[in-house]
Amino acid sequence: MARYDAIVVGASGGAGSAAAYHLSRRGARVLGLARSPPGHDLGSSHGKTRVIRMAYFEHPDYVPLLRRAYQLWNELESASGKNLFHQTGLVEIGAPDGEVVPGVLASAFIHKLEVEQMAGTDAMRRFPGLRVPEGLDAVYEPSGGFLDVEDCVIAHAQGAERAGATLRSGEEVMGWRATSGAVEVTTDRGAYAADKLVLAPGAWASTLLADLGVRFTTVRKTMWWFDAPRPEHHAENGCPVFLYELPEEGVFYGTPAVGGSGIKVAEHTGGRIVPAPRGDDRHEDREERARVESFAQSYLPGVGTRLLTHAVCFYPMSPDDHFLIGVHPEHARVVFAAGLSGHGFKFTSALGEVLADLALDGRARVPVDFLSWNRPALHS
Repeated sequence: MARYDAIVVGASGGAGSAAAYHLSRRGARVLGLARSPPGHDLGSSHGKTRVIRMAYFEHPDYVPLLRRAYQLWNELESASGKNLFHQTGLVEIGAPDGEVVPGVLASAFIHKLEVEQMAGTDAMRRFPGLRVPEGLDAVYEPSGGFLDVEDCVIAHAQGAERAGATLRSGEEVMGWRATSGAVEVTTDRGAYAADKLVLAPGAWASTLLADLGVRFTTVRKTMWWFDAPRPEHHAENGCPVFLYELPEEGVFYGTPAVGGSGIKVAEHTGGRIVPAPRGDDRHEDREERARVESFAQSYLPGVGTRLLTHAVCFYPMSPDDHFLIGVHPEHARVVFAAGLSGHGFKFTSALGEVLADLALDGRARVPVDFLSWNRPALHS
């Protein structure tokens, strides 16, 4: 049986490719395993772009992890020679007493981040491609933008290989077990052993991390690209990334048109629980499309009605919509990141480093205890 310093399961996804990258750059002999090659469209780390933002409305404790993620994305750009991060700015729109606007302002205050609060009328003058309903406020974060998601994953994977990692795609992991001196992983092609195991299972967390006793689910989400005939919806003309928290409708977001692509629009709320991503045919859901088209026509004046394309991804959800990161409670050789819940990709550069730290050193250099697997909300 081949033996490695570390095996990474899920090495073609966001967190797994980053873990393989950081482990191998620290000198570990790494084997990465995945069903599909890096940059595939069968999980959650695809769809051309992913939003990145610092003033995190979900919880201010995420901000130190984000600071490190920003640094590491910049380092990956330098190492890969690719432009991966596009700092377009970010406008977040919502009710003064909602979750988004107060959450952004709280994180900005606690961590001394640069944000600008403005009335809806001022936001529309500054960003004519957006309509802000009466009664809603806007917060602008200049450090926000988007990442080229597939290119980020490929850059991490290629960097890992340059540092000596062996990445195998087309192998399905059947299971793993910890022994007194190693961790053994069985695939549909063979068996491997390592001193440490890193699990980044994405939508397969409920199988590979079943012994945590956490109920993971997978939610099917669709992203849509519409024709953008007007310049105010293009990044090169100052259109920012946008996120709307609409009290009666849900949370919608999008990234501006770049080059010849259309404007990307999607709904963050809603979605349909699916038992297994591989069993989904990725068809166009008419109800989802109607909701997103209605949002676009109401709040993105001038966006075309012609749909250019759509893509389906899968949110691996935790019970409280926050990540799980840590050392396995029963097996000290096993570390994991799971349940990224549809907002995790922006963190993956730092999550890969955290997983490498936990595997090699037993502790992370940035605080992640608030994302422990045993927090009460996961087991209530």
